[in-house]
Amino acid sequence: MTKADILKQVKAEGVTMVGFWFTDVLGMLKGITFPVQRLERYLEEGAFFDGSSIDGFARIEESDLVLKPVLDSFAIMPLEADVHKIARFMCDVFDAQGNPYHSDPRTILADNLAYAESKGYKMFVGPELEYFYFADNTDTVTIDTAGYFDQLTMDESTFLRERSVEALEKLGYEVERGHHEVAPSQQEINMKYADALTMGDIVMTYKYIVKEIAHEHGFYATFMPKPIFGENGSGMHVHQSLWKDGKNIFHDDSDEYGLSKEAKSYVAGILKHMPEIVAVTNQYVNSYKRLVPGYEAPVYLAWGRRNRSTLIRIPLTRGEANAARVELRCPDPAANPYLVFAVMLRAGLKGIEEGYELADAVEDDIFEMTPAEMQERGIFALPGSLGEAIALAEKSELLKEVLGEQVFEKFLENKRAEWDAYRTQVTQYEVDTYLPML
Repeated sequence: MTKADILKQVKAEGVTMVGFWFTDVLGMLKGITFPVQRLERYLEEGAFFDGSSIDGFARIEESDLVLKPVLDSFAIMPLEADVHKIARFMCDVFDAQGNPYHSDPRTILADNLAYAESKGYKMFVGPELEYFYFADNTDTVTIDTAGYFDQLTMDESTFLRERSVEALEKLGYEVERGHHEVAPSQQEINMKYADALTMGDIVMTYKYIVKEIAHEHGFYATFMPKPIFGENGSGMHVHQSLWKDGKNIFHDDSDEYGLSKEAKSYVAGILKHMPEIVAVTNQYVNSYKRLVPGYEAPVYLAWGRRNRSTLIRIPLTRGEANAARVELRCPDPAANPYLVFAVMLRAGLKGIEEGYELADAVEDDIFEMTPAEMQERGIFALPGSLGEAIALAEKSELLKEVLGEQVFEKFLENKRAEWDAYRTQVTQYEVDTYLPML
């Protein structure tokens, strides 16, 4: 869209307020909102803001930053509004001299995609985000008792999910499907694959829409990885493929799994480097309450076709070249999608560039294997806590290269503080277990 197209549509639709959106390093949605009368000026000049209080962003001496809207991201939000009709843009962040800002996650992804494009590759992703509906944000009171793929006529969760799908479609996003997940009140909506930068914008908008529609109807939606003890957590399985010259290079008809040599090296790259980048794909203390054996959460560094206990699954297709892809199953929806896509891409590319050999597929249920059997087959697990993940991330040259030195340091500083705050807590479990006997 051109600026003229946007201004014409805004006037025709009666938009009164406009938002410029971006994310901090952790993937929290940030933004400014302004009257539509200022839109023409901001489309030309961008909008200045103070970045010094944005997590992982600016030092005091470089706090003046500029939001410049991505014109193709323009959308009128399809939400109920008593007064305002709101449009929004996703934005890139620039410094006061007009340079792309080094700590902007969207810019970080764009830079890594440019690196891939310099090698001839274009990345496509299709994430599957799971989430929960609760009565409010103070407790985990579920609003249904349904299970996997249940379709209940009077189910409030189904109503909220379907309203969310309708809103996403009105925004022009293609939804593959939505359904109830395994746990009570747990849902999933799958988006059709898109290029990675566009999908980062879609994921941020998806999460906003789901939360807003829940709020409109008096409920709360959360993308917390593991909100309920004893129930499945929420993942963000990411289907991904690389294309070159308009063709999916992951496809090979002659291979048993339909995978090309490049695809296998890409998978080998992710498996090799996953322990050092998992702090990005699973960035919170709570993330590792989901990443435990069982509960359909993959923690083992292996791959297979029908095996959901492996870290990477090769989805079954009908042999179409365009459908060939690999599915990374450990990321969760609380992560920053821009950074998740960037670290996955560069880990996979490392495998291609250095010709990593892929180990044999594992089709047995790893959850049923003994530790000795896993060791014999060379199957190892992801870090079991945020503390372990931080220790590996600190040593990662790959992660530093992907994120850039400033974000690398700021991200780890934030994660160390979170881990220290968590590990010094005295939990109710400890009081209940130890107080009566010690």
